[in-house]
Amino acid sequence: MASTGPPPEAAQGDAGTLSPAAVNRMLMELLIYVGRTLVVLYPVYLTGYLGLSISWVLLCTLMITWWKKNRVHKDSRIGSAIDFVDNEKQVISTELGGSLQMASWVNFTDVEKVQWVNKVLEQAWPFFGMYMEKLLKGSIQQTIRLSNSALKTFTFTKVHFGHKAPKITGIRAYTQEVDQREVVLDLNLNFDSDMDIDAAVNSAITAGIKGIKIQGMLRVILEPLISQAPLVGGITFFFIRRPTLEINWTGMTNLLDSPGFSSLSDETIMDIVASLMVLPNRMCIPLIDQVKVDQMRFPLPRGVVRVHVLEARNLVAKDTYMRGLVKGKSDPYAIVRVGNRHFKTKTINNCLDPKWNEVYEFVVHEAPGQELEVELFDKDNDNDDPLGNFRLDLGEVKKEKVIKQWFPLKSIQHGDIHLQLNWLSLQSESQLLKESHDGLACAMLAVYLDSASHKLTMEGRLTKQNSGPNSYVEFSVGKDILKSKVVYANKDPMWEEGFTFFVHNVKTQELVVQVKDHDKKTGLGTLNLPLSRLLHISDMVLDQRFLLERSGATSEIKLKATLRILTMEEKPKPTAATPQSKPPIPQAKDGGGVSTTSPAAASSSARPVDRGMKSDPSTPRLSQPSASDSWRSSTANMRRYDSRSLLSENSLASSRFDLLDGASYPEAIRNHQGSFGDIKLTIRYAGLRKKLLVVVEACRDLFPCSENGTDSYVRLYLLPDQAFIHRKKTHVQKKTVSPTFNEKFEYDVTIMEASKRKLDVSVKNNKMFHRKERKDIGTVIIDLSQVDLENGISEWFELTLPGLKK
Repeated sequence: MASTGPPPEAAQGDAGTLSPAAVNRMLMELLIYVGRTLVVLYPVYLTGYLGLSISWVLLCTLMITWWKKNRVHKDSRIGSAIDFVDNEKQVISTELGGSLQMASWVNFTDVEKVQWVNKVLEQAWPFFGMYMEKLLKGSIQQTIRLSNSALKTFTFTKVHFGHKAPKITGIRAYTQEVDQREVVLDLNLNFDSDMDIDAAVNSAITAGIKGIKIQGMLRVILEPLISQAPLVGGITFFFIRRPTLEINWTGMTNLLDSPGFSSLSDETIMDIVASLMVLPNRMCIPLIDQVKVDQMRFPLPRGVVRVHVLEARNLVAKDTYMRGLVKGKSDPYAIVRVGNRHFKTKTINNCLDPKWNEVYEFVVHEAPGQELEVELFDKDNDNDDPLGNFRLDLGEVKKEKVIKQWFPLKSIQHGDIHLQLNWLSLQSESQLLKESHDGLACAMLAVYLDSASHKLTMEGRLTKQNSGPNSYVEFSVGKDILKSKVVYANKDPMWEEGFTFFVHNVKTQELVVQVKDHDKKTGLGTLNLPLSRLLHISDMVLDQRFLLERSGATSEIKLKATLRILTMEEKPKPTAATPQSKPPIPQAKDGGGVSTTSPAAASSSARPVDRGMKSDPSTPRLSQPSASDSWRSSTANMRRYDSRSLLSENSLASSRFDLLDGASYPEAIRNHQGSFGDIKLTIRYAGLRKKLLVVVEACRDLFPCSENGTDSYVRLYLLPDQAFIHRKKTHVQKKTVSPTFNEKFEYDVTIMEASKRKLDVSVKNNKMFHRKERKDIGTVIIDLSQVDLENGISEWFELTLPGLKK
């Protein structure tokens, strides 16, 4: 936020004076400026003092400038080439993601090229144009005439959908996170049309469209799959997010192409499209009679996501004072959005590490597919400055159940936001109801509005102007109010719309339904439905016709009300690995002898954290050595560089090469009974550079070593390289149990050699509890022979500590 007023420190002193802190900062900046000036001017003075020609100064200046410029370009080219080789997919996605001509199937294994579909569309497009011409001149033209008295003579004079068919630049089929009786497809739609549509409001006013561009992600769902022709019960399609739209207007509407009206007109058209086929709205085509249209058009949501906006850190300072001489801070706030629903947090003034601690709830209709969008801004008197943004597919939240970590902000130099995301499932058991006392919802109400019949006005007669009123329905639960679309001139209107509400008290709240006349704003009938009634019926679903009060004797409204209890799902615990029969492996003992231990006893074996399964209590757990046994070390605390016998699968994973190898764990860790957290690693082999790449991305739910969190870092060894010079470590992340590192490490090995190695990963506490205590707070060993190094992996791994039980 730019400002020309005094800095905040000046306001704390007396009028017309500066505080000591502000004076010291200004003096320091002045001294630095003077020092830089002297450094630059001294060579010029020295040249004059020695009597040298000014040409030497100019020549040196040109050479230094040329060298710096050449060096910057060279470093930039080398850096770009290395980044492209290491992150080929991300670079392509970033550079070409906004291009309309991008073929999304290029270098993306999850998106396929579907040229045959485009050929089918080109062949069928003329016949689609004929169908749309009949639809526009038939039902749509009549609807426009009834919508307003000034449009009674509205007529489509020309309808031509052009010769260019829509193009599908890529298609992705989902095989996970979907039901077995459905097929889910995501289509990258690109439609650059040469359509020509003209319309006449009257003899003097004409309007039209000549060309339209639309681009977006279209989801197509084929469900249910059946065992008889046509094998699919129905087709549902919709846009997950609002597509981009550009329209070339003609006639009187050519004014809408002007800068003042262009965005307004396109936004209005986009609102109409969103009301038809942008989530939660869907277009449905039933193929068999047994399919219920209401279930296709408005299925129950996938769940609810609860977003805790906790805090942010290291934000960019946007405020300046005294025309930029004094740097200030920012006044940040966040906008949280899922679909068409969004919330704005409070503004924290003059802060780069704001704490909000606010909670918002969103209904999720499609996961994976829908995204959580978070945008940060600096509050300003005119235009708010962006402070970064972040996006997350809610399919990840559905899979993980609970996510609490720092997320780096995009489109900004630096900054992170701390979020906690909880997935809430929808249950139909009334005994699960637990009403919240902190203002959060305990249930969700889904209402499907179908139709009404024989609806009369309050006076008991039909409106004179039309054969029926222009009616809409207003729903309210507590303070939440939603309205349906308007159906014009019909006493038996059909809306076929869905609505969702969050319920905070099922026993006292009720659904209030009011049917109103759009023109007169008068009531045509009401209905009050207590939500407690739904608790005591089968499946908590009420689907029937209801008599309207304050209306005609036979006036009815048909709707379906479904109540679901919100249940917090916990993060699934990983399944215990089943021990396998292998020959005993030698292990060093205290006296230098060798003992045999089964690899099933290795408590540090690497396994990705399985978030989709719960541990089975009947599964036998791995036997682990007691904590007291692990503390009985051989000799004193000494380094062991070349004891290859220590590289057995059940040797200690973290500290065997460190100074405190024989030390014990701190008492707080020994008494800890829960999980030691997880670490996310990306491992792959860069074939062109012949290097093994390991990216330490983040950790979560680490052991808290203090009230403020943990000062943690990650240490890596590529076994059997156990010398100190082969150790790699990240920077320290302070005061957090869910640190984000995003640091990359490279190993010069061939892919054949890498597949025979093991990666030793240890998370350590930078501040020891005691000098002679071990710094480990979690370890894992990853057998690279079990990893697809060519394609790479990016997974969460469970952290353990050898010798300690959970």
